[in-house]
Amino acid sequence: MKPNLGIKQLKQPETILIKGIREGLLITLGEGDWLSIFASLMEKITEKEKFFEGAKLALDVGNRILHAADLGTLRDRLADKNIILWAILSNSPVTELTAQDLGLATRISVPKPERIIKSIESSIPGEDAIFLRKTVRSGFKVVSNGHIIIFGDVNPGGEIIAGGSVIIWGRCQGVVQAGVDGDQNATVCALDLNPTQLRIAGIIAISPKRKGKPQPEVAKIIAGQVVAETWNPKSR
Repeated sequence: MKPNLGIKQLKQPETILIKGIREGLLITLGEGDWLSIFASLMEKITEKEKFFEGAKLALDVGNRILHAADLGTLRDRLADKNIILWAILSNSPVTELTAQDLGLATRISVPKPERIIKSIESSIPGEDAIFLRKTVRSGFKVVSNGHIIIFGDVNPGGEIIAGGSVIIWGRCQGVVQAGVDGDQNATVCALDLNPTQLRIAGIIAISPKRKGKPQPEVAKIIAGQVVAETWNPKSR
């Protein structure tokens, strides 16, 4: 028997990184030739079609030199999936000039430090989550293809869109979408769950008028409907 040398296979770095920004979604492309990375991008979008549908996309292509045919094909393929390509970020003057000629932006607004969404490791193996220690005010949107955890309030006019579940350690008065990829096991929890609109896996529930003192609640799909119940950790 061969001795166990404790050697572990290294996980390949993620070549496509996605995060929510004020203007929509920012996708950063890692190393690799353009045709391969373009194919990987379209494959990821196809896998998460409901998540990306209707999104405004900014693409950071790094040092790649891309011409009109490359960016034009990319924009057309995204448009076929109801995705708007509005910005190309690049360190290459050639790519930047090409993007400008096609009417694409080459700069995006930089969020203030306190508005940056930080990635954290999920307690569920194999799943992703993002954490925001800030109130989500009107006009702001938080987007993730994993879970979203917010330590603060979601004000009316704020929007949360998650591929997984949403936990709000505060008041929820905005628009919340969980399980946007069709995950009917997704839940939405809040200390005060009173959203403008709540959607889980495409099923929409409008909150009734509040009666009595607010209490922690968890919303989930039961028998094809979104139902809110008292959030009682002892019963789980």
